[in-house]
Amino acid sequence: MAYRHIEVRANETGFGAEIKGLDLSAPLAAQTLEEVKRAWAEHGVVWFPDQPLELEALERFTEEIGPFGHDPFIKPMADHPHVLELRREPDEKATNFGAGWHSDWSFQETPPAATLLHSKVVPPKGGDTLYADCTRAYEALSPAMKELLAPLNAVHSAILPYSKKGIFAQEKEKRTMQIITSDEAEKTQAHPLVRTHPVTGRKALYVSPVYTVGIEGMSNEESQWLLGGLYQHMTKPEFIYRHKWRENMLVMWDNRSTLHFAEGGYDGYLRVMHRTTVAGEKPL
Repeated sequence: MAYRHIEVRANETGFGAEIKGLDLSAPLAAQTLEEVKRAWAEHGVVWFPDQPLELEALERFTEEIGPFGHDPFIKPMADHPHVLELRREPDEKATNFGAGWHSDWSFQETPPAATLLHSKVVPPKGGDTLYADCTRAYEALSPAMKELLAPLNAVHSAILPYSKKGIFAQEKEKRTMQIITSDEAEKTQAHPLVRTHPVTGRKALYVSPVYTVGIEGMSNEESQWLLGGLYQHMTKPEFIYRHKWRENMLVMWDNRSTLHFAEGGYDGYLRVMHRTTVAGEKPL
């Protein structure tokens, strides 16, 4: 279906698309908003250049996409309880936030459908975000592998990064972002290893090395063997889109069909981004 109200320029693979012709500082007309949502579901990652949004405009557009998601383990901005400021000062030595392949908050019973990230201060080098197309990665599997994976449930948890013995709890370097480590991070949640997108109907691999801790019914050794092979497959170059940021750019990605990884490489420079999430449904 053609787009009548927005200009969509997709990558050659169909994964990732730029959307132009909009002013997100003002509410969108119903037909325009419907096309934005369709492009987001179809392309997995969409970005809107030249959008100098205030926090209130970012919050309003997020709610046009859907109700706010719940963001645990990170302290939100004062007076903006649904906005996380991903800020890294020039003198920080801690690992950049998001440096591991993941789908946001997949350990929740109803993980977020969308994450929105708006760039306020972009360093002159580094800081790319990599996205993996979990739909095409699934579709590239053999029929035998698809049959093997179809009945499996993967176990998700925030224990690795956010538990009291996790990565953030063990950090020695100072971090501007306020991470909240908690025993809550040790809880687990099972989801289908192969997830069906509620809009497109396409299937995608729904596991990640940051939040997936095992597979139901398998030993730890068996789980890690199978998951390790899937991670290697999902992050092949042919499934990756590398996004280069510019100031005042809004990116929205679909957590139901993608993984992402935040690169560093900007030590000595300030980087400031604002993030919101949109509530999702129980994975099926």
